Amino acid sequence: MRVRRHLLLLSSFILAAENNTNERIRLFLSFAEDRLKKFQYELEHPSTNRHGDMLNSLLNAYVGCVDDAADLIQLGIEKQDNIRKGIDLMTSRAKEFLVVLEKLSADGPEKELYKDNLEDAIEGTRDAMNDAEKAKKKVAPPPVRRKN
Repeated sequence: MRVRRHLLLLSSFILAAENNTNERIRLFLSFAEDRLKKFQYELEHPSTNRHGDMLNSLLNAYVGCVDDAADLIQLGIEKQDNIRKGIDLMTSRAKEFLVVLEKLSADGPEKELYKDNLEDAIEGTRDAMNDAEKAKKKVAPPPVRRKN
């Protein structure tokens, strides 16, 4: 519990110090990836106590990170930031995450422990990916240098 609190404080510090929206999106997606990897590790190496709680907590943390990255994309559009890199990263990473989540949904061990949160994670990831695809159309094209 103490380590988790420390990581959350560290994560908050990194995000508060970072002004680049693309970088903040990248950080949230890396946090999401970390939570998903920890979820897979917990499935392979179950803890002796509160295993189900740990699985559900990690899935909730994963989807929270993906949602926060999607929110940053919307914020970047509103602020008219150049977030093309963040949008592209969201699209590619969300596809990778969906492969893992759908595989777990199809044949993951102990599904009854985390089924509802897994469905939420899949839905949240799909929503974030669809929002990123829509955002690609909203973001102004990059400036083109004129040749003299």
